[in-house]
Amino acid sequence: MKRVLITGANSGIGLQLARDYHTDGWQVVACGRNREKLAQALEGIDCELCVFDMLQPESMQQAVSELAPLDLVILNAGNCEYIDDASQFDAELFARVVNANLIGTANCLSAMIPRVKRGGRIAVVSSSVTFLPLTRAEAYGASKAGLDYLTRTLAIDLAPHHVNVSLIRPGFVDTPLTRKNDFPMPGRVSPAQASAAIRKGLGKGKPEICFPFGFITVLRLLSWLPHRLWAALARRTVRSEP
Repeated sequence: MKRVLITGANSGIGLQLARDYHTDGWQVVACGRNREKLAQALEGIDCELCVFDMLQPESMQQAVSELAPLDLVILNAGNCEYIDDASQFDAELFARVVNANLIGTANCLSAMIPRVKRGGRIAVVSSSVTFLPLTRAEAYGASKAGLDYLTRTLAIDLAPHHVNVSLIRPGFVDTPLTRKNDFPMPGRVSPAQASAAIRKGLGKGKPEICFPFGFITVLRLLSWLPHRLWAALARRTVRSEP
């Protein structure tokens, strides 16, 4: 039986992945910060719970130290906050998002890379936001762009160690986090659709998994525009001053 560890497994994409990999016959290690919430979300699913805070590396190292070797690690946990007024730049918000999404992932990598079997795979969930600079996304976009670079570099440097690496860049997925958004979310997919796309891509060993196809295609085409032209278009979406 193959073993998969999933962070952020108490809701959204992580929870759906945990359920689906269990259905597929995998042994699931579900990770989260709160044992009670994790156990409640995964009630009825026979999986191993691993509780830690990604921003507390020492306790995380201790939590994973006794785990059996892993075939697959999916680093999915993260957060999203927007900077609503760039003229009053919120450095604390920026640091909070970068710590959660980038530094937290780095802490996970430090603890979990040694647990991955030879020939195993690490998958990092980034975002399609990194195709283009978008209004209010200074913190979220920067953290995810950092994940893109980190993951692609790891893919090169872990290859000699026989550990494979995949970058996952979803569009909008209907989760508790995205439901807080106060703007249109074109191409939004369900957690089940996201899980299917991720599991299919990882099963094929893809180094990069982007979905949904139509939305990603539009983003790719827009990303080829000259920066000045895209910036002019993007400024039309900026909120006017109060």
